[in-house]
Amino acid sequence: MLSGEFAFLERLRRALPEPPAGQVGVGDDTAVLDGGLLFATDVLTEGTHFDLRWSTPADVGWKALAVNLSDIAAMGGAPRAAVCGVVLGAGRKGEADDVAAGLVAAAAELGCALVGGDTVVGAALTVTVAVVGDSPDSGAVLRSGARPGDSVFVTGPLGGSKAALAVLRRGGEPDPVALARLRRPVPRLLEGRTAAAAGASAMIDLSDGLSSDLGHLCRASGVGARLEAAAIPAGPGATVDDALSGGDDYELCFTAPDPVRVAEAFAVAGLHLPAPIGTVTAGADVLLSTPSGGSWPLAPSGWEHPVE
Repeated sequence: MLSGEFAFLERLRRALPEPPAGQVGVGDDTAVLDGGLLFATDVLTEGTHFDLRWSTPADVGWKALAVNLSDIAAMGGAPRAAVCGVVLGAGRKGEADDVAAGLVAAAAELGCALVGGDTVVGAALTVTVAVVGDSPDSGAVLRSGARPGDSVFVTGPLGGSKAALAVLRRGGEPDPVALARLRRPVPRLLEGRTAAAAGASAMIDLSDGLSSDLGHLCRASGVGARLEAAAIPAGPGATVDDALSGGDDYELCFTAPDPVRVAEAFAVAGLHLPAPIGTVTAGADVLLSTPSGGSWPLAPSGWEHPVE
């Protein structure tokens, strides 16, 4: 039996009954329920998703809500409300108020009402958020709609969070923009809605790294892709390898058949234009092309939890 988070999720998908027609269960950024209601949850736990040497409890509260809203963004949706469960580290005075301050700040700035939750004390700080949202009028953008000939886009630079974390672990001072993204990512909610309105055929948020997350999208769609290494935007201090493998960026990767329509929609919305980084292909391989004309298969190199 294959191990790892993604193999487990596939076993879980097969074990669960098929959702009703028009709904989506395990296998996308959020579930899609009756009427297009979006429903998602994520867990952040100390030592895996954050390190309190470099992030404050308030940063953790912010990030916990933001990463859930990134899943809503990946469906082209708009958030409606969230609840939060917090396991506080034993004996840490003020941690509850600090986490709550980060959650409240994110809720206000990112436009998602925080409507309830639960708090307990345990071995390590862990924050779980569940969020509901609304699909766009055209329907939620799934991972499964990419078609050969579509262009592949990313909404912003990648790899900065990974580069910042590497500098912190070496005892250095990372780029402040990259450090801010690591601590308090901003979900691309408007970009997701704009991509949906521009005819995005498939979309995913980049939480585990471009090489891994694009692979998920391609498998769901039954397609491959060819990426241009020189076109992939790298964040501050990041290399192309960081941009391919670094999670925690929370940009969006999407495919669309009409690049002109995408550019016009983002311009009208006053957003930075997404970077076209490649093309969807027939088959199953994701290839990375270099300026010299060579290409090779792009193996998933992002984050995966070691689920046994």
